[in-house]
Amino acid sequence: MAPPAGQIRPVRYLGVFALIVVVLYALVFFTGSGQPTPKLGIDLQGGTRVTLTAISPDGKPPAQDSLNQARQILADRVNGNGVSGAEIVQDGSNLVITAPGNDGDQLKSVSQPAVLKFRPVLIDAQSNQPMIVPVAPPSTSSKPTTSGNTAKPSGSTTPTSTSATSTSTSAKPQGMPVPMKQAAPTTTTNPSPSTSASSTTTTGPPPSVSGVADPNQAKAIQQAKAVRQNPAVVSDPTAQQAALAALDCSKPDPMAGYDDSDKPLVTCDRDHQNKYILGPSFLEGKEIASAQSQFDSQQAQWIVTLTFKADGAKTWADYTGKNVGQYAAFTLDGQVQSAPKINQQIIGNTEISGSFTQASSKQLANSLSYGSLPLSFTVSENQTVSATLGLSSLQAGLLAGGLGLLLVIIYCLFYYRALGVLTLLSLICSGLVVYAILVLFGRWINYSLDLPGIAGFIIAIGITADSFVVFFERMKDEVREGRSFRSAVPRAWVRARRTILSADAVSFLAAAVLYTLAVGDVRGFAFTTGMSTVIDLLVVFIVTHPLVALASRSKTLSKPAFSGLGAVHDAGVELRAAERAANPVKEA
Repeated sequence: MAPPAGQIRPVRYLGVFALIVVVLYALVFFTGSGQPTPKLGIDLQGGTRVTLTAISPDGKPPAQDSLNQARQILADRVNGNGVSGAEIVQDGSNLVITAPGNDGDQLKSVSQPAVLKFRPVLIDAQSNQPMIVPVAPPSTSSKPTTSGNTAKPSGSTTPTSTSATSTSTSAKPQGMPVPMKQAAPTTTTNPSPSTSASSTTTTGPPPSVSGVADPNQAKAIQQAKAVRQNPAVVSDPTAQQAALAALDCSKPDPMAGYDDSDKPLVTCDRDHQNKYILGPSFLEGKEIASAQSQFDSQQAQWIVTLTFKADGAKTWADYTGKNVGQYAAFTLDGQVQSAPKINQQIIGNTEISGSFTQASSKQLANSLSYGSLPLSFTVSENQTVSATLGLSSLQAGLLAGGLGLLLVIIYCLFYYRALGVLTLLSLICSGLVVYAILVLFGRWINYSLDLPGIAGFIIAIGITADSFVVFFERMKDEVREGRSFRSAVPRAWVRARRTILSADAVSFLAAAVLYTLAVGDVRGFAFTTGMSTVIDLLVVFIVTHPLVALASRSKTLSKPAFSGLGAVHDAGVELRAAERAANPVKEA
């Protein structure tokens, strides 16, 4: 027969809790690595965190498919760079890359879109020279400005750094590209209104601060395109001069990775020394089958060797065969990496060389091998924490949590006595469940405990203790009304549990809303607060209440001197005596 309302079988409830704890710790020790240690965030163990914010050229939020594709490509790049333990997590419209230890420096360079395009360097009709304008006066050094920028077949023995040759022959350099003169043009055409630098269009409003990117980013992209990718720059000197004047090589390019392939492009080289006027792209980086970083012992420099797919190899061979004597530019994210002269047709693999280091050539090859990102990103946060600082933060967090727990226990023991001991046991049980769940969540959903998470757990100590206080104070009210400890427990529980459920529901709802709306570290605080609230309900219902019920059935613990209810019991006796004195009952 079922017990009356408020009456429970304590041993059964405690047995269920014990079973839950056994199952959790069996999963902790016999699944995954078997190590009973939670996964720590970089602010507790040291490492690097890079937050990338997506930039949409039209100002609209990026598509979910594009973010997923970008996350996968970034994961491949990070793994290809040999960064161990790195993770990429999508946080709204942001991608957060974290790497523990000291291997996180390479995370700062994996976010470039890596859009490789092959564009012709346009020829000035008047001077018959390539349209290359130096940003600063030429150096007096004998080393050419574009030295080291080459494109040649893999295995070629060509000694020059400005040649593009086939594997079968070697050719001498044909001389340096002559900068396009910036004198007033001798022939002009009437430009259309669209060639004006002030004639720009934007599609859609700029993204919000919490959404995609800087609110001005989309507008900057459209303005740059309107001037620097104006079709008139192919033949109109006025449009050419406007585009060159609008380009500042000393500043980041807002168009990085967003230049249109079917339009000309005015851009800078990777050394910020020259401005180039390029034609529409004739070959895309998607035609690259593979890219490898190698050291060229003949030229004593690092290079990137490209292997094309079948269609790409044919296009490259046809173009170089028909444009001998011309210049072809390799652009990466709209920036010229090299612009060598084509001395003869190139068939087979091609090399890109420049002032590469081992790390930069490997990073470029890695980016090209795994494909270009479907979105462009800006680094909105770049945090590096040393291992020593992380350990200090962990110790400070544990110390704060320990002090908070100690204060709660002292208060409960002083105010509730034996009931305070039950509070301590309940908090220990809650801690056992929380720790096991932290370890398992670190394995299953890659949850990392960070400082905001520890703050959430410290606050959760107060939330859990608050549930105990509600229950105990309701018991005091029942004892004050003249009931015994044993009879007060079920009546107090029936009335207190509704308040406990309401309070925890509000706390959980607040944590859920905060987790949904917040980004970054604040979500860790919201997650731990919400999780602790759920565990609080579990502990109160199947641990605290059964323990109090067991205590009320013990002759020793139910004595007022031990239970901490003596003063309340005495106050109830005095209250009832006063009521009888005020309303005497006449004997029949």
